[in-house]
Amino acid sequence: MTTLSDIGVAAAINISSALIFFVAFAILRLQPWNDRVYFPKWYLKGLRTDPVQGRGLVSKFINLDWRAYLGFLNWMPEAIRMPEPELIDHAGLDSVVYLRIYLIGLKIFVPIAFLAWTILVPVNWTSTGLEGAHIRNITSSDIDKLSVSNVHSRSERFWGHIVLAYAFTFWTCYVLLKEYGKVASMRLGFLAAEKRRPDQFTVLVRNIPSDPDESVSELVEHFFLVNHPDHYLTHQVVYDANKLAKLVNKKKKLKNWLVYYQNKLERTSKRPQIKTGFLGLWGKKVDAIDHHINEIDKLSKEIVVEREKVTNDPNSIMPAAFVSFKTRWGAAVCAQTQQTRDPTLWLTEWAPEPRDVYWRNLPIPYVSLTVRRLIIAVAFFFLTFFFMIPIAFVQTLASIEGIQKAAPWLKPLVTIPFIKSFIQGFLPGIVLKLFLIFLPTILMIMSKFEGFESISSLERRSASRHYLFNFVNIFLGNILTGTAFQQLSSFLHQPANQYPVTIGTAIPLKASFFITYIMVDGWASIAAEVLMLKPLIFYHLKNFFLVKTEKDREEAMDPGSIGFNSGEPRIQLYFLLGLVYAAVTPAVLPFIIVFFGLAYVVFRHQIINVYNQEYESGAAFWPDVHFRIIFALIVSQIVLMGLLTTKKAASSTPFLIVLPILTIWFHRYCKGRFESAFVKFPLQEAMMKDTLERAIEPNLNLKGYLQNAYVHPIFKDSMDDDTDDEEILSMDFETESAIVRTKRQSRKNTPLPSRNNASSLSLSDGIQSHLEP
Repeated sequence: MTTLSDIGVAAAINISSALIFFVAFAILRLQPWNDRVYFPKWYLKGLRTDPVQGRGLVSKFINLDWRAYLGFLNWMPEAIRMPEPELIDHAGLDSVVYLRIYLIGLKIFVPIAFLAWTILVPVNWTSTGLEGAHIRNITSSDIDKLSVSNVHSRSERFWGHIVLAYAFTFWTCYVLLKEYGKVASMRLGFLAAEKRRPDQFTVLVRNIPSDPDESVSELVEHFFLVNHPDHYLTHQVVYDANKLAKLVNKKKKLKNWLVYYQNKLERTSKRPQIKTGFLGLWGKKVDAIDHHINEIDKLSKEIVVEREKVTNDPNSIMPAAFVSFKTRWGAAVCAQTQQTRDPTLWLTEWAPEPRDVYWRNLPIPYVSLTVRRLIIAVAFFFLTFFFMIPIAFVQTLASIEGIQKAAPWLKPLVTIPFIKSFIQGFLPGIVLKLFLIFLPTILMIMSKFEGFESISSLERRSASRHYLFNFVNIFLGNILTGTAFQQLSSFLHQPANQYPVTIGTAIPLKASFFITYIMVDGWASIAAEVLMLKPLIFYHLKNFFLVKTEKDREEAMDPGSIGFNSGEPRIQLYFLLGLVYAAVTPAVLPFIIVFFGLAYVVFRHQIINVYNQEYESGAAFWPDVHFRIIFALIVSQIVLMGLLTTKKAASSTPFLIVLPILTIWFHRYCKGRFESAFVKFPLQEAMMKDTLERAIEPNLNLKGYLQNAYVHPIFKDSMDDDTDDEEILSMDFETESAIVRTKRQSRKNTPLPSRNNASSLSLSDGIQSHLEP
């Protein structure tokens, strides 16, 4: 049984480790040699110079200014100092709204914790419901005296919990309402003030019907010339270039190894040798540099052949295309309307911005997406409901009894009070954390298999599944006994009205576990996040062995993005724990508040100085964030109802039934009031931007700006070093600039102009061509 002393030991360990990480970070970030690791974003933007240059030998590696170490915590106020509009310009709206999730946690839980500790904790503490619990064979811990478990059955004190449950609900909904309106306003303002981007004029068209007489490119052009004659501008068909991408990536890896061996030759003046067998463990020994040069030459020839095949083989062209329009208004109309009477053909949606496109999934046939998602749904079910089996097994071994059984010779050691407290209060959380390290990668692979066409949609789907997994395996899995599959079987064999009772009974008993879990998963992880030990080691290894040019150095220090798919579900789990335990065991709330406050400062620093935003979705993920907090609020209300039912507070429990109803109504109101700002683009806003742009830039060559925007990036990467980039791109679009004559017998006399004169085809001409026999 975990006691307050066990939690105190775990807290002391976490606080100590966090302080060590923060001190280590403060020291490491001051060293000139590490400057590119802790401030990579400023280097990538070209706003920071390397302090290593122009210094003495020792000063290149160690900061000798002792005064710099006195203010080793100055990074905290510096991270908060940048105003929000400047932060949006610097890091994008997605990053800023992501930070606001942590702020919402503080806005919700600080007042709730104040009320709970002012009213509920004295109510619970002064009760005597747990006195003599050991006589009645009821297991309890010290922390349970702060919870509702210490209140007598049928007590009038439960009215305090019910009144505060209403207060917590109304306050949470008020904060969410204000925040939803604020973020929606920020999104619309961001889209209105944003500079020109290709995705503002472009839609993604999928499920283009096949035609024996016309290619996909010709079919797309004719369809939009007829149905959008005044707004269609150009298009780019989607190629199946996945094999080409693999060849190009393989060539990149070989080039990196070639650079490594060339650098090794310069250092040692001895030609490096390698074996050609598996992983270089066996096989013929050859000269490493010559071998890699020959392999790169072979790959270059394969890439040229494959590239010609992709661009010229009709089977490599998929029934999908990026279609660009002359105005944002035209693109908005096309993206938000049905194109034909058959709703399964010519499906249009807003195109992701070029950085956001996940090119590998575009060649997936649209008809196979439903089958893929069904397969992943089944796979995710088994992953969720069987994942707890190995965790439960390892946690059993990590318990006092498990250790004594597996290693009896350790019995004198594990009975020492400090070590016993460490095992009971700290080790189970570490075991669970280690098992969850690989979960985001698994869920992202599953989302990619489903076929989503943008990185942002992949991360949103992965985040949704991650949250559901956390709810089942971390929340329910640690509240109820047995594996998740056993819990499911138990639920299926009991009446539905017993679900809240089953969960409500177990909730208070697990408060101490979740406190230690918050410290292990939250406090320590945030402290480790700011230290960036893994990127630090990897950068210096790459810098020593592989970096030869400035471009190599930029790739070596690229920190990646903030990781919405793994970070946001963890935040939502703490919202769930905070709202559930607010009226049950308020002792959990201070630990959650510390997490939100610490995480806000750390991630603000990381967003300003470290993480490089891969894409900009305009905070399209916010409706998912709002829904998950609402879901957590409803779960907390159901849990409290079940708990009061077990306390036989039948006269007061019915007053809680109205809370889920009001919460669902509130969610539907917010959905109808604000969600359209995240899924649609107002035509009024589009027309205003178009009008303003025509007035400012009347001679803008929009076609030149758009026609190469959605070229598959692998075409650029696969070019030979001696081939001119502009020449290749012009080759790609040479066929698109020519006059396209229809091959259909029914359209031989239809005047179809080239793409350069798309507006000359009138709607009546297009209709007439369809009416001709």
